Amino acid sequence: MSRSLLPAVLSVLLAVLLSACSLPAAQGPAPATLPYQLKVVAEGLEFPWSLAFLPDGRMLVTERPGRLRIIARDGSLSPPVTGVPAVFAKRQGGLLDVVLDPAFERNALVYLSYSEGDVLGMAGTAVARGKLVDNALTEVEVIYRQFPKAEGGLHFGSRLVFAPDGTLFITQGDRYIHKEGAQDLATDYGKVVRINPNGSIPLDNPFVRNPAARPEIWSYGHRNLQGAALHPKTGALWTHEHGAMGGDEINLDEAGRNYGWPVITWGVDYDGSKIGEGTTRDGMQQPLHYWVPSIAPSGMAFYTGDAFPKWRGSLFVGSLKFGYLDRISLDGNRIVGEQQLLTEIGERIRDVRVGPDGYVYVTTDLKQGRVLRLEPPQ
Repeated sequence: MSRSLLPAVLSVLLAVLLSACSLPAAQGPAPATLPYQLKVVAEGLEFPWSLAFLPDGRMLVTERPGRLRIIARDGSLSPPVTGVPAVFAKRQGGLLDVVLDPAFERNALVYLSYSEGDVLGMAGTAVARGKLVDNALTEVEVIYRQFPKAEGGLHFGSRLVFAPDGTLFITQGDRYIHKEGAQDLATDYGKVVRINPNGSIPLDNPFVRNPAARPEIWSYGHRNLQGAALHPKTGALWTHEHGAMGGDEINLDEAGRNYGWPVITWGVDYDGSKIGEGTTRDGMQQPLHYWVPSIAPSGMAFYTGDAFPKWRGSLFVGSLKFGYLDRISLDGNRIVGEQQLLTEIGERIRDVRVGPDGYVYVTTDLKQGRVLRLEPPQ
């Protein structure tokens, strides 16, 4: 090559190299498209625990420290609703579930579950109801109190579900240090109970004629139930409960059945030691599903809306431990698959509800908690 051509050749090579360096870096696989878009409905809530949808499009939301608020259609929050009972707001205790009476449009009744303290520092799960008038609960009455109260601030439950016959299911915990009481029909520890809306006892409850049993008991042998919902086709009560280290359960909750805690469990104690006798025993029910490791489940809803046709028939459960919403696929009563949603936000999911609009609503269990809505993607 002649010396006269060398500068030109070097200039061309340099231009090619600079051009190559300016090319965009190779891209990895595109992130999977989410099957929903996420909208913030309300924020600035302190450990929001539960949601209920008012007929006019507003929502009620409980905050565990003891406040009930109304979320307007624009997401703004009311001042705390007055008339709410005083709560035992320690550790897991506080204001918990909220549901509307099935005849709310006629009677304006709202039901609240909460931990109730006494002058001795003891506490237990309680349920009260009152009429919602503007921003106040009026004519408030306590319709249920767990018996007996106990020390400590753990394992209160509690979810409220109205049955098709108008009776009210109340889930509650074993109060942690009284786990053996879950097998004792003389206490309400670790029980699902069933009462009439005014607090009286249905005459067809399974133990109503057993003088050694609490007449309100529906099922027993539970640990700490924070999820309950009626199956949309069968009307059966489904519940879930926290295990210890492993052994969270989903159960088909039937009258008079013993669900085994603490005699049988699929988990172990927090120090790794064995609990009870093992995983099975005659006369004790097996769960429909269990998780090992524990996901710390809270909230439960069957999807019956139209906004997400592919989700119809799914069961939703929130995970406090891992911060996701579990969409569970069902074949009858069999769990056949799970899909983790909301992993992109990683926030503790406390409650999940399906709104009248067919969208899925969740609350996040944080000091600065939120109400979020899952909508179909654009």
